Amino acid sequence: MAPLRVLCLHGYRQNGASFREKTGALRKLLKKKVDFVYMDAPHSIEQGQESGDGDRRGWWFSDPGARTFDARQLCEDSSGLDESVAAVREAARRHAPLDGVLGFSQGAALAVVLCALRESGAEPDLSFRFAILVAGFRSRCARHLTFYSAPLETASMHVFGLEDGVIPADESRDLLAVFREPEVMTHPGGHFVPAASAHRQNYQDFLERFQ
Repeated sequence: MAPLRVLCLHGYRQNGASFREKTGALRKLLKKKVDFVYMDAPHSIEQGQESGDGDRRGWWFSDPGARTFDARQLCEDSSGLDESVAAVREAARRHAPLDGVLGFSQGAALAVVLCALRESGAEPDLSFRFAILVAGFRSRCARHLTFYSAPLETASMHVFGLEDGVIPADESRDLLAVFREPEVMTHPGGHFVPAASAHRQNYQDFLERFQ
């Protein structure tokens, strides 16, 4: 049986390579069952905004002027989302066929947008059948509200930490109402992709529906 091909969308301040490293335990947990495909967000975070080394990237900015992102920031408009959708569209064509999408934090928020665009017919190249949303949340940008207006049919698995200090569990729970029949897996930790042996069966049970 061929492995499922899943596009992986990293969080804000990460990139494809760093997210691949951070999900090493998950790749090992689902070895031979999933082919994980990683990509970079198209927007660089300017030096000086963030401490640390490495190429830090984001999918959109909640403050277009400062080119910064805060999941809790209320905003009328954002910048960068269209470019990110175009980048994912190109990745989907290059790595087709994709079975699913895995998003973490801002990448999970983007994955919800992609599900909405795919179901509306606006992005026919996005053929994935499921979404795994880790530490997901609804964008607080007013122009993004349309993405949450109708229940989404895409099969979804929502994963979040009960002690997440970056994206509180309540925000991830609030996202459940956007999907028709969401599946949920919680863990007692914080802001990361859980991949202990205790989580293997949850992931496998969800993924077996698409193999």
